[in-house]
Amino acid sequence: MKQSTLQQNIDWSKSIDRDRVFDPLICQLTGPGDRVLDLGCGKGDLLLRLKREKGIRELGIELDSEYAADCLAGGLNVIQGDLEENIIDFDDDSFDLVILNQVMLSVPNPLELLKNGLRVGKRVVITFPNFAHWRIRLQIMFRGRLPVNRNLPYEWYETPNIRLATVDDFINLCRSRHIKINRKKFVSQGGNGGLKEILLWPNLRSSLVLFCLSREMNSDFLPG
Repeated sequence: MKQSTLQQNIDWSKSIDRDRVFDPLICQLTGPGDRVLDLGCGKGDLLLRLKREKGIRELGIELDSEYAADCLAGGLNVIQGDLEENIIDFDDDSFDLVILNQVMLSVPNPLELLKNGLRVGKRVVITFPNFAHWRIRLQIMFRGRLPVNRNLPYEWYETPNIRLATVDDFINLCRSRHIKINRKKFVSQGGNGGLKEILLWPNLRSSLVLFCLSREMNSDFLPG
């Protein structure tokens, strides 16, 4: 049986930073020379990889001024500023791909950011931690405390995540807002950092998720 591209590109026993888990799959989803907007691009690791491997025409937006400076020093086109404010300025279909890698749950208005991402991009890739993962459920049930682990590495008072989401929540959102799910990938990242692809019961078993989205044709755009 032929392995998936994600399986081929990831050593499942190797410890991988949470923000870099889906980089191989995002590379696969990116076409040569694509116009790519990375919202919350951090130090530009993913953009730099896409530029080298796919020859993309890149633009990043990053709130942290030091990270933005690192990107510029590395030769990347990056704007330092607020994601939600800056994305409003772009025209419809300005980009082939918009990336929201571990970002959507950290903004005040995630639905508006998603709407604008689908407006300015032909496709949107979103990754986030699944708060319905069984380890989270057990820790809250038996310890009565929010988890701190490799996928959620912050105490409650310092986490950038101001929203919570689950796999089922997000799928229901896409159905209700006429958003097409073109690709989805679910993985579980253990305490040692090793990865496992999840094929059954992703809402219960996956700790990190990826969705590739686009607007549905011949339907109202994100009503409600």
